[in-house]
Amino acid sequence: MAQHEGAAPPARTLAAPFAGPGRAGRAVASSVARSAGLIAGRRLHQPRRWRGTRLCFADGTGGRVYRETVVTPAAPAGPAVLVVVFRLRGVRGPAHTAFRWESELNTPLFAGFPGFVSKLWLAHDEQGRYRGFYEWDGPDAAQAYVLALGRVLSLVCDPATVRAVVLPGLHRDAVLADPAAAAGRGVPDWGLLTGVRPGRG
Repeated sequence: MAQHEGAAPPARTLAAPFAGPGRAGRAVASSVARSAGLIAGRRLHQPRRWRGTRLCFADGTGGRVYRETVVTPAAPAGPAVLVVVFRLRGVRGPAHTAFRWESELNTPLFAGFPGFVSKLWLAHDEQGRYRGFYEWDGPDAAQAYVLALGRVLSLVCDPATVRAVVLPGLHRDAVLADPAAAAGRGVPDWGLLTGVRPGRG
């Protein structure tokens, strides 16, 4: 819709090189510690609202939401949508199912990063790539997360397949309700949402 054009700053596209191993390791260790506190305080939740929903992207691919992670309470002062895409090395066929089950164990690696609000976990698309569709409080915080995450993902992915785009000034649910909200900001096709198809959880 035309009223969205120019309403937020341009998208930031991120790719390798990522943070060095020491910096990334410290950031992830801090996230794990903070995640333990969130879990103890019952602030991490897994709503079912979006489970089974298919998100479609401008490159013609899409994936179904198989999990959602939310931290509460969350009222971001500087909302930003973050889309991360990657292809795991050597994961094919039934191994995709195993990864989806195992991936819940990875929650502490990201949920404790400063500014984390929510994540929709998407199953692999037609090219075997996974996506995370996040909301973050602060685009700089989202970018710092990507730089650390990219180093970790590079251990199990071809680093060239790890990419991300940050959209400052947008709430996740606003984009899900109206994908046109993200248009016109230089978002690459693999990160540009074009449709949301309801499904079963």
